[in-house]
Amino acid sequence: MNAIRPVGELIRDWRQRRGLSQSNLAELANTSARHMSFIETGRSQPSRTMLMRLADRLDVPPRERNLLMRAGGWSAIYSEGRIQDDPALEPAREAVELVLRGHEPYPAIAVDRNWNLLARNRALSVLHDGGIAPFLLQAPLNVLRLSLHPQGLAPRILNLGSWRAHLLHRLRRQAEATADPMLRALHRELSDYPGPAAEALASAAHGFVVPLRLRASCGVLSFISTTTMFKNPLDLSLCELAVETFLPADPATAQWLRTSLLSRQGLQAGSESEPQP
Repeated sequence: MNAIRPVGELIRDWRQRRGLSQSNLAELANTSARHMSFIETGRSQPSRTMLMRLADRLDVPPRERNLLMRAGGWSAIYSEGRIQDDPALEPAREAVELVLRGHEPYPAIAVDRNWNLLARNRALSVLHDGGIAPFLLQAPLNVLRLSLHPQGLAPRILNLGSWRAHLLHRLRRQAEATADPMLRALHRELSDYPGPAAEALASAAHGFVVPLRLRASCGVLSFISTTTMFKNPLDLSLCELAVETFLPADPATAQWLRTSLLSRQGLQAGSESEPQP
C-alpha cells in the first residue's frame, strides 16, 4: 500500500488543479494567505473543520476526501462498503434494483466510478444483439470499453464518431475532476481505439444531446441517455454509483422496446407454466 502524502501537498495539488492561488483559496476558506501557506508547507496542521472546509471549496471528490482526512490525522468521512454484497447496504441495493426495473421496457444500468457494471435491467439485452467478443463481457464488465471497442458495440453504432466523442469528452472531464489514475488510463485506452480524427471529436463533444443510434436485428434503435446520482450518501460505493438510463429517441424505438419486453415476458411465463417431466 502506498504511503499517504503530507496533507499540505495534497491541498496544494488540488488547489493547483482547480486553478486557484493561495490567496484565492484562503479567501474562499475564510482564512489568511499566510495560514494557507503554512498548511501547504507543513508548518501548520489544519483542523478537521478547516480540512472539510477546504475540501468543499476545492470540490474534492468523496474518495479523495477520505484520503485528505487521513493525511491530516483525522478519521475518514465516508465508509467503504460494497453495494454488491454488504448487508448494511441492502436497502440501497434494493432501491437501485427498483429504479432499474421501473425503467423497463427501456434499458438501464448501474455503474461504479470507473464505469464497471454493477447491475442492469432485462431491457439491456437489446443492446447486446450478438457479435460481442466474450472477453468484453467478463467481470468486471466496463461499459465504456464495451461501447467503443472494435469487437464490442462500436461496429453497430451508426453515429460512432459523435457517440465516441461524447463518451471520451465525458470521461476526460471526470478524470480531470477526480484525478483518478484508473480513469486517466481508461481514457488513454479508449482514445487509442479506431475512430474519427481528433478535430471531429473536438467539434462533436459539445452537443447538448448526443443520441446513440444502434443497428439491431429489428432495424435502427435510437436512444438518448440520462444519468442519476445519489444525493449526499455516506458510503463511497453509493457516492460513486451512477444509474444510466436509455430513453427512446423516436416512436419506433419505443414501440419496439415495449413489444420486445412483452414478448420475452410471455415466453418466460409460458416456460414456467409447462408441466415438469
